[in-house]
Amino acid sequence: MCSKINFTAHQITFENDKSFKKSIKNVTGFRPGKIIFYKLACIHRSASFYYKKQLINNERLEFLGDAILGAVVAEYLYNRFPEKDEGFLTKFRSKLVNGQTLTELAERTGLDQLLFTRSLDKEQTNHVLGDFFEAFIGAVYLDKGYKKTREFIINRILEALVDMDDMKRRDTNYKSLLIEWAQKHKNPVRFETACVNNENAHNPEFETRVLLDEQDLGTGKGRSKKEAEQNAAREALVHLEK
Repeated sequence: MCSKINFTAHQITFENDKSFKKSIKNVTGFRPGKIIFYKLACIHRSASFYYKKQLINNERLEFLGDAILGAVVAEYLYNRFPEKDEGFLTKFRSKLVNGQTLTELAERTGLDQLLFTRSLDKEQTNHVLGDFFEAFIGAVYLDKGYKKTREFIINRILEALVDMDDMKRRDTNYKSLLIEWAQKHKNPVRFETACVNNENAHNPEFETRVLLDEQDLGTGKGRSKKEAEQNAAREALVHLEK
């Protein structure tokens, strides 16, 4: 049983259970039940170890939390913006669940103080905080179920920590979102950009192809390489949503 894991034997030292439960309650607003889920959520891949031939880290919880978070955020936006179409809702959801936003939320809730990593530089640590946030959501779900997890995400995160008006104003970097998706799913992504109309040197036109694992995923045109890449990445993300 995972509940019998001796974390200290693997150089992973948590607070005593009483203090650890208090740290979790400070984030969620409720007292945790099965703290083993939360401890597993705190172990990044770089701090993995084997227990009874099973690799122990938070990646399975991250997978679960990603799905739960996405579902709750989608429902929340659907109800909050009844006049908006699916394009707006998809774009807004991407802003709320991207790595940058989740990293900020991990820091603001204090979750960043609970993560165990080994040999990561600051940039890498920032990148994995968003993944840790999703793993934590997975832990809450396994401990308390969907209803309680939904309440936590909506009441303690979306309505307490997220400025929806500011979020709406944020520009969406589709290229960064696509690269983030590719890294998360361990699929190589490549952008190929060419000038397709240079008859007017002052007003050229560029076209970008997005290749995911060497398969065409989207194309986009623009008056600059950056614009073409953004348009191609946006088309690719729409394709991935289907």
